[in-house]
Amino acid sequence: MEVGTAGAYGLGVVSGIMAAGLGANAEIFQMRWISASKIMILRSVMLSAGPGTTAFAAGPIEFNLTCARSWSADGGGGTPIVFSTANTNKKRTDFSLSAFSDTGVRQSATAACTAGTKTLDTNRLASITSFVSSVATTAASSPFVMPGTFLWQRNTSDEYPLLFEQNEGFVIRATVPATGTWQFSINVEWAEVDPTAVTGW
Repeated sequence: MEVGTAGAYGLGVVSGIMAAGLGANAEIFQMRWISASKIMILRSVMLSAGPGTTAFAAGPIEFNLTCARSWSADGGGGTPIVFSTANTNKKRTDFSLSAFSDTGVRQSATAACTAGTKTLDTNRLASITSFVSSVATTAASSPFVMPGTFLWQRNTSDEYPLLFEQNEGFVIRATVPATGTWQFSINVEWAEVDPTAVTGW
């Protein structure tokens, strides 16, 4: 992919132990694009999740990726990801620093992130579902979303990508049964492009 003077990037995050009693559709990851001169092209999002040491009630688990528009204020809580240090998250050393702000991308630490000011699309863009039984879980139990599971992937070069302009982005929301504790990891790959400098955008 031609990126001109911008670049391509990857990010991996791991939560703390998520507290029991997480509300439905809790935002656990947020990615807000703020650049007015570049666009963000999402390549892939991978998710894994597994139980902690406190058992869940039996029931379904779901993770949803939803686009956000008119995103005028960052969310809060959790852990913000810092992009302003040298070579952070670059796929090639001589790429530019990512244009993400140091407060626009955040992950849950042990509880849901607060929403900020944005409008979520009515429908989800991608979803993963799983199920846990009421059998007591331990740290050694199997994950309920296996490592390397794609929540979003652009498979071919002729497939139109998921593209974000200023004050757009996406969130990942989780709904889990009551009582249990758990942990997740998320891996994201994306490119940043100046549409005035690269043909086709």
